[in-house]
Amino acid sequence: MSTEKSSPKMFIQIVTELREIIRVEEIEPGGKLPSERVLAERLGVGRSSVREALRSMELLGLIETKHGGGTFLADFRNHKLVEILSTFILQEEKDISNVHLTQQILERDAIVEIATDRELSSLPVWESLLHNIIVHGSIEREILVRELMVSSHNRLVFKIWMLLNQFGKTIYRGLSNEEEKNILAEFISELIAGNPAEAIQAYEEWINLLNKREHN
Repeated sequence: MSTEKSSPKMFIQIVTELREIIRVEEIEPGGKLPSERVLAERLGVGRSSVREALRSMELLGLIETKHGGGTFLADFRNHKLVEILSTFILQEEKDISNVHLTQQILERDAIVEIATDRELSSLPVWESLLHNIIVHGSIEREILVRELMVSSHNRLVFKIWMLLNQFGKTIYRGLSNEEEKNILAEFISELIAGNPAEAIQAYEEWINLLNKREHN
């Protein structure tokens, strides 16, 4: 009978090395992971430690186990971290407010990065969004903000933003309306022109408008 005991350090080691295996072998969401036995041999640890690490990752929805079929990499957008945040950590109204504030910090950083980089501010997506605002009068709010986060080319920040957006009862849902049209047109125009301060000012005016509407 094995007397091996797991530890936080062992858990981190296993998860870190498993992440490297996923990266090197280019395992995509839905792809099959090596078996417990193979992982234990490759990582030089006991199967019980591997099993415990995998179980923890499964509880978070990072992987999924199919009975008799093996273990598969899950889509991070579907994992349970949002539910855990909601149930155990972020329960007060002020927590929701802090989630929104954190989102907006990330969004401001993305705006500055895009507006100060000629290549990023010249991406066709901004002209397309501006065209839709001017000609059609509206855009999907969440698409605009998601494009900001994607275009900043920081995958970690984008994943964090996605999680916050899922949890935070987003104010971006739905189409923009006539009241937002001029503000959004100015925001996107200043982004394209490479004016970070002016883009931030228009963005904050838009956010204040959405917040005011949300609380009415």
